[in-house]
Amino acid sequence: MDQKGYRRGSFQSATSDEDMLEIAGASMDFSMADDDPPLDREMGGFSSYNGGGMNGTSTMMDFLEEPLPGVGTYEDFNTIDWVREKSRDRDRHREITNRSKESTWALLHSVSDAFSGWLLMLLIGLLAGSLAGLIDISAHWMTDLKEGVCLAGFWFNHEHCCWKSNTTFTDRDKCPEWKSWSQLILGHGEGAFAYILNYFMYVIWALMFSLLAVLLVKGFAPYACGSGIPEIKTILSGFIIRGYLGKWTLVIKTITLVLAVSSGLSLGKEGPLVHVACCCGNILCHLFTKYRKNEAKRREVLSAAAAAGVSVAFGAPIGGVLFSLEEVSYYFPLKTLWRSFFAALVAAFTLRSINPFGNSRLVLFYVEFHMPWHLLELVPFILLGIFGGLWGAFFIRSNIAWCRRRKTTRLGKYPVLEVFVVTAITAILAFPNEYTRMSTSELISELFNDCGILDSSQLCEYVNDFNSTKGDDLPDRAAGPGVYTAMWQLALALIMKVFITIFTFGMKVPSGLFIPSMAVGAIAGRLLGVAVEQLAFYHHDWAIFSGWCSQGADCITPGLYAMVGAAACLGGVTRMTVSLVVIMFELTGGLEYIVPLMAAAMTSKWVADAIGREGIYDAHIRLNGYPFLEAKEEFSHKTRAMDVMRPRKNDPPLTVITQDSMTVEDVETIVTKTTYSGYPVVVSRASQRLVGFVLRRDLIISIENARKKQDGIVSTSVICFTDYCPPLPPSSPSVLKLRSILDLSPFTVTDETPMEIVVDIFRKLGLRQCLVTHNGKLLGIITKKDVLKHIAQMANQDPNSILFN
Repeated sequence: MDQKGYRRGSFQSATSDEDMLEIAGASMDFSMADDDPPLDREMGGFSSYNGGGMNGTSTMMDFLEEPLPGVGTYEDFNTIDWVREKSRDRDRHREITNRSKESTWALLHSVSDAFSGWLLMLLIGLLAGSLAGLIDISAHWMTDLKEGVCLAGFWFNHEHCCWKSNTTFTDRDKCPEWKSWSQLILGHGEGAFAYILNYFMYVIWALMFSLLAVLLVKGFAPYACGSGIPEIKTILSGFIIRGYLGKWTLVIKTITLVLAVSSGLSLGKEGPLVHVACCCGNILCHLFTKYRKNEAKRREVLSAAAAAGVSVAFGAPIGGVLFSLEEVSYYFPLKTLWRSFFAALVAAFTLRSINPFGNSRLVLFYVEFHMPWHLLELVPFILLGIFGGLWGAFFIRSNIAWCRRRKTTRLGKYPVLEVFVVTAITAILAFPNEYTRMSTSELISELFNDCGILDSSQLCEYVNDFNSTKGDDLPDRAAGPGVYTAMWQLALALIMKVFITIFTFGMKVPSGLFIPSMAVGAIAGRLLGVAVEQLAFYHHDWAIFSGWCSQGADCITPGLYAMVGAAACLGGVTRMTVSLVVIMFELTGGLEYIVPLMAAAMTSKWVADAIGREGIYDAHIRLNGYPFLEAKEEFSHKTRAMDVMRPRKNDPPLTVITQDSMTVEDVETIVTKTTYSGYPVVVSRASQRLVGFVLRRDLIISIENARKKQDGIVSTSVICFTDYCPPLPPSSPSVLKLRSILDLSPFTVTDETPMEIVVDIFRKLGLRQCLVTHNGKLLGIITKKDVLKHIAQMANQDPNSILFN
């Protein structure tokens, strides 16, 4: 019941952009978390909320007839009250509807209110798409800057620089307008010294970019680090983290994301783009009153913003909507589904209009396959699924162990040094290998590519027999020396990516996990695909190939194997299924490959779940102690509410406030001597019959305002939570009437209620706390933190880990 989250004066910060950063997902308070459960349920602040729902009317008029600033708002590291927020929105909507019949102006106001949600989605889509285009263009240019510069204009990346060049197709990357650093400094690009100079410049640029990123994050916006998806999930479930979705976080995350990706670290921009889009959504909410003042409505907007973020990250609007539904959202009504779809559509259209890659595609690694797959290929596809599940489980355990070490040792005190060391190791190891030197998105594009006649990369150096070529389709061919060279280079790249990503994810720079996971799977898939292709070429008479892969036929597509491997590894790490498959087929434009993708995604999930139940985001939520009540897990233990409630045996009795017999001084003493975030109100201490629940924050604000604005309120004034206060002697000071801040309908359960029902209530209603009664008398209280601690204890985990660190 203890909650140390209250700090005097903090309630005045409820309207700025930075203050509207919340983490929705729990109904408990962890700000300075104690062992005791926080009681935080802010029902007060609206005189119309009187028990019978938000519409109850009070026959008593008091100084709180108009809501006070701060009453009904939430402190940092608190959880919103979903029930109250939804009730407030229904009341607001009902009032607007009733007034719309009174005048034309009120009718126009009603129409604008209904339209405001769609307008907000339009603005989010436009802003998210624009920022994604800016990030893509900047990251592409700065990545190429590590290797050289364009003489025609330093702002051109390598590809754009060579567009107007007269070089042949095979020499398209060697145009005279683009100069490597050795060519620029030494005048030539050949020889050992030129190689060493290029190597040195590559490492220096990587270190400059990463150091600038970590210094900006550390100095201006500490919340801009990491992926952001674990925190977004917690925010969407109801928790509040002020500043996490604010202006500074948006600005710094956008800048440092470009720097981090350009540095060549094993990270991606896709996860952080979800955070960027949610920042856009949160900031734009302040333009509309109904979203600015209602935390539940704002979370609907953030769910749609998350969909827009994935839409621009992968060029997959439908996949973005499904990702928001499957992976991050806690509350996702049908209306939010439609608006998410619209926001994702606008964001994708905006990015397409910007055309950041100059090829009319939304992502760098868009690819199209045309050859059908054969049923027997499901075997290697399932093998890739098994690899993805094993890699996912290995990565999660290793990364969480490293992050825990970072949090519990001196390593965490030197984030700049850590970034410097990891970047230096990554750059030094990456440069000698062509496939690790290029950006990870370009690597995935190369691996997904289906070799054509004009392809000149090492991966496509097959022994060509043009007599057997039919149109644009090339038959399976014998691998040339370039392919074998590429294979061992890719094998080395796979080993490096597998291990370096463990230490990179979680550093104090923006870092997504989608692209590194896909790269690991794509490398493994391409290696397997080439192996199967060569096996079919040299042994086409084997029984497994004879029926469908004759000599001279094009029957194996290594790029498809790379795509399936990418899906498998991403699924193993994140445990996504439906949204993952949809994102991948939107990337490839081929519906015919859904079955291989589904087989690989499900296999990887089953294998990874067999080793560990948590995906990477849930694991980081638990590591950070966020109060997130996972809706996918079942509670199967036979415990009762009385086993979990506070107070326990030998604990002090529950602190309560009586409805009409305590003075201002008595209540102030209780507030001062306890750290609870709320108090049950009872008829009397003797009867313990429940009247309602009042929040500590609302009590403090109301008493302070009454002392300033209501005549006659002194320390000996009686506080009354009822409609009619008992008669007092004429000489008594004025009565302070606080019925308007009292929640007259708190959720209650009996002491014999099974905990599986209590857990379900907390999950489905988003409660902050519920009261426990016996024969109508108040016994104790259960908060969300108590529920989470109990679940951890039942799973043989440390219950004290359920704290917001």
